[in-house]
Amino acid sequence: MEKELIINSAPTEVEIALLEEGKLVELHHQKTNNNFLVGDIFLGRIIKTMPGLNAAFVDIGHKKEAFLHYTDLGPKLKSLIKYTNSAISGSITTATLDGFKIEPEIIKTGKIDQVLSRRQPILVQILKEPISTKGPRLSCELTIPGRFLVLTPFSDVIAVSKKIANADERKRLKMLIESIKPKNFGVIVRTAAEGKKVQDLHEELAMMVSKWEEIFKQLKNARPPAKLLSELDKTSSILRDILNDSFNRIVVNDKQLHQNIRQFLGNIAPDKLDIVSLHTKSKPIFETHGVSRQIKSSFGKTATMPSGAYVVIESTEAMHVVDVNSGHKMSSQNQEQAVLNVNMEAAEEVARQMRLRDIGGLIIIDFIDMRNNEHKKVLFKAMRDAMKKDRAQHTILPLSKFGLMQITRQRVRPEVKINTAEVCPACNGTGKINPTVLVTDDIERDLSFIMQSGIKGKVTLKTHPFVEAYLKKGLPSIQMKWYAKYYKWIRIKPVNSYHLSEYKFFNDADDEIRLN
Repeated sequence: MEKELIINSAPTEVEIALLEEGKLVELHHQKTNNNFLVGDIFLGRIIKTMPGLNAAFVDIGHKKEAFLHYTDLGPKLKSLIKYTNSAISGSITTATLDGFKIEPEIIKTGKIDQVLSRRQPILVQILKEPISTKGPRLSCELTIPGRFLVLTPFSDVIAVSKKIANADERKRLKMLIESIKPKNFGVIVRTAAEGKKVQDLHEELAMMVSKWEEIFKQLKNARPPAKLLSELDKTSSILRDILNDSFNRIVVNDKQLHQNIRQFLGNIAPDKLDIVSLHTKSKPIFETHGVSRQIKSSFGKTATMPSGAYVVIESTEAMHVVDVNSGHKMSSQNQEQAVLNVNMEAAEEVARQMRLRDIGGLIIIDFIDMRNNEHKKVLFKAMRDAMKKDRAQHTILPLSKFGLMQITRQRVRPEVKINTAEVCPACNGTGKINPTVLVTDDIERDLSFIMQSGIKGKVTLKTHPFVEAYLKKGLPSIQMKWYAKYYKWIRIKPVNSYHLSEYKFFNDADDEIRLN
């Protein structure tokens, strides 16, 4: 089976679409905040210290200055600053801390201006994302998290999660980590590590150390602000869950994300690096690969199939109900076979819709009635085969004597609901628009206002082709009269997507001239 992962990275979110044989089967959303996520590591620069707040403001590339309080500096601040400066200058040549001399700890009750100074470069990690008008909250106690372990530089402490209650298991894990951890690195053992073999933990530890080495490489001759490590939790977890031998393409439209995914694949499946590609076309990635069209056609109350048949999906408090309809294109020849064909197609579509929307709980499917018992068995088997690709636990019962099929399905994630209905651009949902006969009067009034405002450069009017033709017709045309009145040639361009009474003015830089 052909599997594709299409990843659309935008400033505020990452959208991940999973396609099987060209059909959209899963859709994931990861909200971001300008890519300043908790866990990201930056090389920042101290802008100013505020003794009154006992804090410093740091430039990490965000439009708002990041906030670093003294209590978030951590006791190993002097070691961190020494390492950062040495790495930038190139006086140390290795990322390992074997020969690195740990500096004395700072006191808990100290003052910010005693340990930090203006324009000083510093390694920081985002503790809290930007909220409203506030910038990110930072910490100097760096951690590199994994699934089983968390790596903490400049420390030798091994801590085991309190949720691991078995004393023997805690002792085993502590001794195991003690034997494999590098010098001057601390390790926090997470709850998920319980019962894991030394190989699993060693591999993850090596992966986290390699991330630290990557930070070191980027530090050399680095100029703040610069992002050194980015966590891609959602994308990484999806890859980890669904990556297998039949997975043959990953397309992403962001260079940083592309690089991070290649690094992730290099750790878990090095032979799969060739399947990752970067989308560089000007056309949006979801449109190029047909995902946008599938989203519009797949969500909503009705989902239509290629044959013309369709399914209607309704949700209630107790269950989800799916009704299968043949449409008007069903062949009248061999009625029983035609009914079976529609039902088989519907089974495939319903299985896809359950995965795509993550419909959970009790699902009742009302297929088109079939009298042939063999056909009922064939349909039951087809539904089971279609659901084999579903990672959620489920149970399917054969058709009842009323022709209903009952399915229970575990919910993997919150149900995906996308409203595909669009507000009418002409009436904004009111059902009424301004009189079209007055559109030229509105254009005249707005143009007069623009000319009186003393705008310099060319002015372009974009409008519906019918209106464009009307403004240019005749001798003299309305366009010519504007030239005689304002001593400026107003360019008029038709836009097919505009409705009849829609128009916009643009300046010389092709930026819209907003009138309100």
